[in-house]
Amino acid sequence: MTAESGVRSTTQLRVRRRTANTARVTLGIAHHENAHHRKAPSPLPLFPSHGPFFARWSVLGVAGALRRHLLPCSFAILLLVFMGVEYTIPMVPSASPPLDLGFALTKPLNAALAAAPALNTALAALNTVFVGMQTFYILWTFLVEGRPRPIIAALFMFPCRGILGCSTQLPLPQGFVGSGVDFPVGNVSFFLFFSGHVAGAVIASLDMRRTQRHKMAWAFDALNLLQSVRLLASRGHYTIDLAVGVGAGFVADVLAGKYEVLKWKPDRQRASCSCRCSCRTW
Repeated sequence: MTAESGVRSTTQLRVRRRTANTARVTLGIAHHENAHHRKAPSPLPLFPSHGPFFARWSVLGVAGALRRHLLPCSFAILLLVFMGVEYTIPMVPSASPPLDLGFALTKPLNAALAAAPALNTALAALNTVFVGMQTFYILWTFLVEGRPRPIIAALFMFPCRGILGCSTQLPLPQGFVGSGVDFPVGNVSFFLFFSGHVAGAVIASLDMRRTQRHKMAWAFDALNLLQSVRLLASRGHYTIDLAVGVGAGFVADVLAGKYEVLKWKPDRQRASCSCRCSCRTW
């Protein structure tokens, strides 16, 4: 009986210790204590101990890098090309309208919309429906599926658009063909820089790809492209507004992903999700 009591006491003591350690980790006590003893990493030296990287280059190595990394090498060539273009291109006089290549390419479409108000109204209405589709999808992912990343990305993107739109107010393009059914509905004022139409569609498309909804994503990309052509044709946005809108959608999605990783721990991942999309619950 004495031996059995000793074994039982030892087992109970081990269970208590494990419970206490689990509680300390949960409360962050253990991590807090270890943080005091953890040595901060030293900064990376500016001059490596084994010498500069370029000193180890060889002709064969450079040729192999050109073959394997064709895309960044192509961008390096374009960098040099556009440096020459930038330093020699004639500046647009302050009294002249902005030079926009997208406007030049869509000049026939602009004339067609100006000559057919009914066609312009129909296309504007379809564009507004597409904006509604973006909004519906982003709200659906949050309210129904419980995935906050798309709506967080939209909340990051639209205030930034408002700040930039107030900071630099571009003049309304010449030849603008408006419509009362275009979003925002009612012939109200709007920010030109940058395109929230395009950025919202990019945010929705990225989430669709993350959740393996590839057909929906391709459909949204096609509609976004048609939307961009229509916005250029109606002079509703400059080309740079649309291009930055694409980039803004990507940046907002990345920032929302980092926020999600920061605020939602892996142990809160939904057990029912099998899409490999790092879905989190509240």
